[in-house]
Amino acid sequence: IDLIVGPRERKIMMSCVPLLSVLLLLLAFRNGVSFLLPSASSLTTSSKSRATVTTTLLNYSQQRDVYTMEAWAIENGYQKVDGVELYSEGDDDWSMMTNTDIPAGTTIMFIPSNLVLSSDAIVKEYGSNFDLELTENALKQMERDLAKRLPLFRLLVKILAEYEKGENSFYAPWINSLPTQYYNGVSMTDACFACLPPYAALLSMNERNAYSRFLNAIRKGFLPLNPDVTNDDSVMKFAYNVALTRFHEVFEPTRQKLIAPMADMINHSSEPNAEISFDQGNNCYVTAIADIFSGSPLSVSLGDPTDPTPLFAKYGFLPTGCNTIFCKAIHLEPQINELGYEFNQLLFQTDTGEVYPAVWDIFLLKILQDYDADLASQFTMACQNNDEATKETFHSNYFAYTLEALREHVYSILNDVDQMTMEAQSYDLETHPRVPVIVAHNNLVRDTFSMTASLLDSMG
Repeated sequence: IDLIVGPRERKIMMSCVPLLSVLLLLLAFRNGVSFLLPSASSLTTSSKSRATVTTTLLNYSQQRDVYTMEAWAIENGYQKVDGVELYSEGDDDWSMMTNTDIPAGTTIMFIPSNLVLSSDAIVKEYGSNFDLELTENALKQMERDLAKRLPLFRLLVKILAEYEKGENSFYAPWINSLPTQYYNGVSMTDACFACLPPYAALLSMNERNAYSRFLNAIRKGFLPLNPDVTNDDSVMKFAYNVALTRFHEVFEPTRQKLIAPMADMINHSSEPNAEISFDQGNNCYVTAIADIFSGSPLSVSLGDPTDPTPLFAKYGFLPTGCNTIFCKAIHLEPQINELGYEFNQLLFQTDTGEVYPAVWDIFLLKILQDYDADLASQFTMACQNNDEATKETFHSNYFAYTLEALREHVYSILNDVDQMTMEAQSYDLETHPRVPVIVAHNNLVRDTFSMTASLLDSMG
């Protein structure tokens, strides 16, 4: 309830805030209570007290309350097969595992639509009270490509609205179970970007730039969200990261993004044993796609396993068991586009250093474009038409030049990665907690490119 008070009444109320705050804190500590969400009253006191509350409640040392969230989900219709449990190996990193064998094809978990956050449902829910259209138009004016991210933007608005309700939010148990520290591109600083190879830096900066656009659109004030929430950088980044890292996208009956509490606890694997799906009513199903043995974690695919860098930029982890990585030839993007190639075709094998054929193609095309436009056109036509005989002739005739260009690129990346890793390792982990995942990414690049360099050297 919003109260209208005059200056005298406000002064009296403000004089009581410090004493009330102390009493509430003593009561909380006595009962062993810790909070992530602000209480309902904390969002209706003065600007100063509200800013303090929303800043300090996102405490990075606070434990995630996952079991209260699970009880809330069960109470509201969540179902699972016997033996599926929340699991953690420490560091407050939680996942799902099974203590019983689960045959392929089994529905492991069911999350009813009343628990699911849906970008389409958010439009209907807030259509009359939230001026989403004005805010979304402001977002699209900043950058045309951001129109593709409107479903994500709507999830962000929903999470902020629920966060603002504090303990009165239906989703309070879920919000209190979420991680508060992230290691992805959104959370990185310019110093972090300076320690990454160009491709990883580009993808990570793209994520942070999208967040900045969302932030600016919301702070234009078209949405009736509490300014003490929207002006708090830590809360905004927390809400954005929750939306970004926990959604699943569907395209039927409409394209939308959904978050299913409990299903969002399942981690990524390059060899997943489960998949997440939604019916047209937004009910969520987790289904075994392989036999899952007792003691195994449940896993899903969050992205292309052939290229770990997008996962690193979006989610902030480096997946284990990477068989390939992108060749890092971001400077040849015009040639990549001209040949119609995707980044997941331009790979080095992580265990052998082997170079994929498409990599040779883009390096040769650049050489031909610099040497003879007609030859470049002929080679481009051969690639686009899958004319392997003509391609082979070109590669044979210009192999020495392509080999030298590729070798120069590989050694350049190796030199840069070593320098970047040394720079990252000089940072204080207290102020740069993302250093370990950055170094792990760079080490994967260095190890793979070292093998590729040896392979190229052996060719002449």
